[in-house]
Amino acid sequence: MRKVQNGYWIGLVFLTCFACKAPEQEEEAAPNFLLLMSDNHYYSHLGCYGDPVVKTPTIDAIAQNGIRFSNAFCASPSCTPARSALLAGQDIWRLGEGGNLWSTLADSIPIYTDLLEANGYAVGHDRKGWGPGNFEAGGRNRNPAGYSYEDFETFLSENTTQAPWCYWLSSRNPHRPFDFGGGLASGMDASAVVVPPYLPDVPEVRSDICDYYLEIQQFDAEVKEALRLVAASGQLANTVILICGDNGWMMPRGLANLYDAGTRVPLIVSWPEGFKGGRVVSDFVSLNDLAPTILELAGLPIPDAFTARSLLPILRSDREGRIMPAWDHLVMARERHALCRVGGLGYPGRCIRTEDFLYIHNLTPERWPAGDPPLFGDIDLHMLQGKSPTKEYFMEHKDDPQIRPLYEQAFLKRPEEELFDLKEDPFQMVNLAQDANYTSVKKELRDKMYEHLKNTGDPRALGHAVFWDTQDYYKEADWVGKPREEARKKFGLKEAYSYRLNNEK
Repeated sequence: MRKVQNGYWIGLVFLTCFACKAPEQEEEAAPNFLLLMSDNHYYSHLGCYGDPVVKTPTIDAIAQNGIRFSNAFCASPSCTPARSALLAGQDIWRLGEGGNLWSTLADSIPIYTDLLEANGYAVGHDRKGWGPGNFEAGGRNRNPAGYSYEDFETFLSENTTQAPWCYWLSSRNPHRPFDFGGGLASGMDASAVVVPPYLPDVPEVRSDICDYYLEIQQFDAEVKEALRLVAASGQLANTVILICGDNGWMMPRGLANLYDAGTRVPLIVSWPEGFKGGRVVSDFVSLNDLAPTILELAGLPIPDAFTARSLLPILRSDREGRIMPAWDHLVMARERHALCRVGGLGYPGRCIRTEDFLYIHNLTPERWPAGDPPLFGDIDLHMLQGKSPTKEYFMEHKDDPQIRPLYEQAFLKRPEEELFDLKEDPFQMVNLAQDANYTSVKKELRDKMYEHLKNTGDPRALGHAVFWDTQDYYKEADWVGKPREEARKKFGLKEAYSYRLNNEK
């Protein structure tokens, strides 16, 4: 193993406000794993990824001494399936109900936390971990992320056997609702915010983004405290730090969409004792790849059921940029996100992302991608129950000629196929699927995507019966959408909207 880099300890003094050196570790000691996950966090919104406004000094310092991935994606733009796939190292169409939000994850599916625990690891998490959903319905007696703890400090204090451990600190930040107006009140410069072209560049949206940034800064503070606790315990040198988001941000065309805004996430891995840091890697990697990576680092076999790849060839390299030439694309999927279509229907889709193109196959284009109007419950905060300033700006100004094209892209129905040339159109605004100049590109991407889907057993690709629309949704209250009073008055809404079929109770 490499010796700990001096720069890391300098950074640690900065992060923890005191010097703390870990004891010597045995060469064969199994490493600990600390997964620090933000909730609904687009990849570029960290200082180390180039954002000019958000301040994340702790995460930036870790990235400087670790490996930062510039092309990391989740398996699905939705919390439960993305987290299920991360645990199981498999694509979501192989996870049964686990492909949906508010679902379950069957105990027959091998997950890395169970395998670690069976081999002597202490496993724990706080807050969401896996979910939201009902893990008991899948035959499990605890959250798949590990045993539940009040916080990371409690977990460390209760690990009295000094067993190697794996902990998932599952932040609520930056999940809506935000502290309305908190970003500007904190002193952020709204004029410096980079507003993506799929959102209106207006003060209301800039302020909303600042509120989101404030929550990312709070996540950075959580990371700082977690590192302080590990350092104080004397275990930092033997702890692999993994920082990521679960899926994209809660903005129109973000969360629950197969565009980059819904699937592209930050991912940073740091272990100066074992990996050369200070590197930026552009290989296409998935959060699913964390499961086989963790198992391999722990010296355990990788289950045959896993479809993901261990990142160790990259992590143990001393190079940056593109390291594994074949890792040049990813296939992702969407099934049912929020319960926001009559009958509990989802909006299934599959996509393939390469360096140059994004191809999306919307499998039910007759449905509303953002949820049935007028609530459009897949966008922003579900069912307009809390403040969603950007979504509400769209809805208020949908007839403005400047806003209408953006509103149609985010809220209204989409064609069956979408194709974007990312060199010319990085924010995926111009659909080229029907452009004759791209016919061969579209066919190549579609064929490559469906080859992967068939090889990995996607029932939709194989023509088999599918079940995601009819699986249980374990939050009964969501069958009735109840927008808050302010939204009802603003948009002339009813008090409640039922998503059950007419003959259902």
